[in-house]
Amino acid sequence: MSGLEAILNNPAYHDYLAILKGARNGFVYGVKVRFPHALIMAILFGRGDWRTRARAIYRATRQHALNLAKFVSLYKALLLVQKKINGGKERSFDTFIAGLIGGYVVFGDRNAVNEQIVLYVCSRVVASFLARAKSPYNMSSTASSGVRPLPPDATQFSIFAAICWGAVMWLFNERGETIQPGMFNSMTYLYRDSEHWNSLRTLLWHNK
Repeated sequence: MSGLEAILNNPAYHDYLAILKGARNGFVYGVKVRFPHALIMAILFGRGDWRTRARAIYRATRQHALNLAKFVSLYKALLLVQKKINGGKERSFDTFIAGLIGGYVVFGDRNAVNEQIVLYVCSRVVASFLARAKSPYNMSSTASSGVRPLPPDATQFSIFAAICWGAVMWLFNERGETIQPGMFNSMTYLYRDSEHWNSLRTLLWHNK
C-alpha cells in the first residue's frame, strides 16, 4: 500500500484525484440531503402503495446524488483545463465559467429535482447582494384553486440554471463571506474538502 499512498500523496496527481474525491463527496452529500426529504414527502404527500413510493424515493435520491457528483467533478475538471490553458495560473472568472458550463450541462434539464436545486442556489445568489451585517452569523448549534402553475420554459430554465451555478461558484471562491452559512458549509464539503486526503480511506471511504 505504500506505493499506492505515494501516488495518492504525490502533488503531480492531486488535481486529478481531487476530481474523483469531488465526485465521491457530491454523491454522498446528495444522498444525505435528498433521501430524508424524499422520504418525508412520500409519507406526507405520496400517492400509490409503498412500493411505488419507495421507487419514487429511490429515483429522486439517485438523481440528486448523481447530478451533484457530475457537477462537482465536471466543475473541477473545467477549472483544471482552464488552469492548464492559462499556463498554470488560476483566474478569478474561471470559477464562473466552470460553474456556468457545469450548471447548463448537469442542471439544465428541467425536472422537479433540478428545479428545486437551481432555485435553492438562485436564492443564495440573490441574498449575497444584500448588505452584510457588521457581526457574523451565530453558528451554534395546497389550497384549492382553478389556477394551474406552469413550468418554466425549458430553454430559459437551462440558461437560468447556468447563470445561477456560474454566479454561486464565483461567489463561493471570491466572496465567500456573502454566502449563507448552511450553503457555505455544504460547498466547503463539496469543493474544498475534496482537495485533501492522506490515504485511500480518506480519498474514497471517509471525507476526513
